[in-house]
Amino acid sequence: MMPLAIKALLSGLLIALISEIGRKLPTVGALVASLPLVSVLGMILLWRARPDAENMAIHAEATFWYVLPSLPMFLVIPALLRHGVSFWIALAAGCALTVALYLGMMHIGPRFGLKL
Repeated sequence: MMPLAIKALLSGLLIALISEIGRKLPTVGALVASLPLVSVLGMILLWRARPDAENMAIHAEATFWYVLPSLPMFLVIPALLRHGVSFWIALAAGCALTVALYLGMMHIGPRFGLKL
């Protein structure tokens, strides 16, 4: 099993790479950030720790359903920034919206048979 420090280093490297690309080329950085690199890395590490097809299927499907409520944040933040709201307030509002939508998904998802 891979040590936690190596997992953290890999994840940190991905985030650092995305921020460096985004600093120089914002739209390319956005493209790289939108790639499910962290999800893929997480699935690889989960599979190595627990190679169970059903567990992985549940994990991947739940990830899909949790990505959906995070998407509005990426529209709210730029809208707020373009209306003069400070970055930190816009970020906090986007995160708060995402948390609210996650909670909503957790509440209504199982009613539709989703394993969340």
